[in-house]
Amino acid sequence: MAHKPITELGEDYLVRPGVTFHDVTEIVSGVTERPAPRGWWILFGISAGMTLLFIATVGYLAWTGIGIWGNNSPVAWAWDITNFVWWIGIGHAGTLISAVLHLFRQYWRTAINRFSEAMTIFAVICALLFPTIHTGRPWHIYYPLPIPNAMNLWPNFKSPLLWDVFAVSTYFTVSLLFWYVGLIPDLATLRDRTARRLREMGVQSMEGGPPKGSLQWRAAIYGGLALGWRSSHRHWQNYERAYLILAALSTPLVLSVHSVVSFDFATSVEPGWHTTIFPPYFVAGAVFSGFAMVMTLLLIARTVFKLHDLVRLKHLDLMNRIMLTTGSLVGYAYAMEFFIAWYSGNPYERYCFINRAFGDYWWAYWSMITCNVIVPQTFWFKKARTSIPWMFIASILINIGMWFERFVIIVTTLHRDYMVSAWGSFSPTIFDVITYLGSLALFMTLFLLFIRWVPMIAMAEVKMVMPEADPHAEAKEGHGAEAESHGLPAHSVQPVPAE
Repeated sequence: MAHKPITELGEDYLVRPGVTFHDVTEIVSGVTERPAPRGWWILFGISAGMTLLFIATVGYLAWTGIGIWGNNSPVAWAWDITNFVWWIGIGHAGTLISAVLHLFRQYWRTAINRFSEAMTIFAVICALLFPTIHTGRPWHIYYPLPIPNAMNLWPNFKSPLLWDVFAVSTYFTVSLLFWYVGLIPDLATLRDRTARRLREMGVQSMEGGPPKGSLQWRAAIYGGLALGWRSSHRHWQNYERAYLILAALSTPLVLSVHSVVSFDFATSVEPGWHTTIFPPYFVAGAVFSGFAMVMTLLLIARTVFKLHDLVRLKHLDLMNRIMLTTGSLVGYAYAMEFFIAWYSGNPYERYCFINRAFGDYWWAYWSMITCNVIVPQTFWFKKARTSIPWMFIASILINIGMWFERFVIIVTTLHRDYMVSAWGSFSPTIFDVITYLGSLALFMTLFLLFIRWVPMIAMAEVKMVMPEADPHAEAKEGHGAEAESHGLPAHSVQPVPAE
């Protein structure tokens, strides 16, 4: 249904007035059809090169063992699990924007949902690498699955680590299906545009000369992925039903997946971990970091590919408000952890949190507080929420802070055990650093390939919320006068339906 802003409340259009359906198609499809800019090739070369280094490092790690990492006793979990939880958190924004906001009919999501859904898929892929590597024998990773094997092993369903396997794999499967179903109408658009270009070049006619190989490959691939979409009424009916069902399935996953990840810690008896605040605290932090990553990548793509007509300041402002809300929830959770540690009267719990703030890793704790609590509070001010440079800097700082949060939770808890004789410190090795940077490079490689070959904005969904989507947009006399009074073209204001 077309979305008409309530001008009395200061609302604005989701798409710049004057932009037509054709303009939307040209803006989004042009990114995949034009040659990639030089900046894309530079970024792709750097990220692909680092990804190859990452693959070589993982191969050496599998050959030598995870002892090349800085993990030790008592810090058996360190950067690997920190990175796992961080990547899972980044993947949360895609499902929230796509599924939850779709169910609540938040139309502003249409310009950013495809972007964030793809980010979810790639982030979960990066996340799954770390527990797989940490097993020490990744070629036996199928053992946690309940399938017969030569060792007669059976999964321990009481282990939160096994819960992770099923929660994250379910999340990845549903998110992938949700992303693909939303892509089908746009893939059909690319298929039809490619076929039209082939016809215009005459490569499908007898006298047209030799076929244009790359275009024929594009037409064949897009045609196969579009599943025969013809934009008929039956196709749209089935599409919207499937999209709604997948949105309903995805919504509980927003809450369950990171809650299950938090159970890795909350179901233990370690001071600082054994607390009931972890599930909601982890979910809020996941949405917080996920939106920050979406903001970082979206601002770059918006500038490079000139998407200002479709991704407006209104979208960025609303995203900053969500980051302000979730950042405040995370700050509240930090305060409650200290309060409960004091109120419980447990000396071990109290020492754990004092050690976090003033112990050997105090710098990590206060970096976390600065980035996650203080930085998002600037979004109370509209000038900060609408400043492109500041929101870009803030989004990067928030993701740095969320990485430090996971580092603080894991390392500062483990490096001080119950016995003083078991105390120890953790220092990352070069292989820890390369593995983490390599996962970032893999993420960027996948993301750059996505924006090069797949529509990064959901064209069909954006068109649904444009004023032209209303079939009665020009049905009444005097509608043009109303449009002109708003400084808009006559076809771009939705009339008020009769009572």
